Amino acid sequence: MKVIGIIPARYHSSRLPGKPLAVINGKPMIYWVYEQAKRVKELTDVYVATDDQRISDAVCGFGGNTIITSDKHKTGTDRVAEVATMISADWYVNIQGDEPMIEPETIKAVLTPINEGVDAEVINLMSKISDPVDAINPTVPKVITNAAGRGIFLTRSLAPFPKGTSEYSFYKQLGVYAFTPKALEFFLNAEQGKVEVVEEIEILRFIENGINVQYVEVDTKSIAVDTPKDLMKVTRLMGKMM
Repeated sequence: MKVIGIIPARYHSSRLPGKPLAVINGKPMIYWVYEQAKRVKELTDVYVATDDQRISDAVCGFGGNTIITSDKHKTGTDRVAEVATMISADWYVNIQGDEPMIEPETIKAVLTPINEGVDAEVINLMSKISDPVDAINPTVPKVITNAAGRGIFLTRSLAPFPKGTSEYSFYKQLGVYAFTPKALEFFLNAEQGKVEVVEEIEILRFIENGINVQYVEVDTKSIAVDTPKDLMKVTRLMGKMM
């Protein structure tokens, strides 16, 4: 089975411009993500997909593989879908370029349903929310699944609302996804769904169209870097680990 790891990376970010090249302990953020992905032996190869020459040059500078993609993409999944038209594989694993602390074991976990023969075209990771602030933080998408782990809904709001009981564990979406070629072809050609547009969560495009999205729960210490404050926190934590 051929499984390609793809790290979408764009230079322009509203909250942290040039984010993939933000320096963490002497190396650009994209370096740390790439190195973690390369440690996953189940990935046949790993590529950074970017529309920016500066990011491509940085990746080539540390010996990584890079692919230049269109600058018209609205989401990282669009970028992964374009790569799928260039490189043939059985599965494509999308690894967010803003999680330099992502553990190889966490990336590998997205392949668990495939190995267990679960019928799914899209797989996503989720983890239990331990910080109450994350439950109401709009930058943290919350995941609701059915009993079989299929995605029912994702939202930036607090959900489900604890009216009947407060005895509930909330879950957040993680930036690791696995897609079949068929799923990516659909995504590339389908219109954005109404809820996807409102929430700005691209995985909703599959759910809104009845495509199964299987969720895998993981325990991870990874932190997504969305703001300068996040960058400072991650730099401090990674510095202690070195």
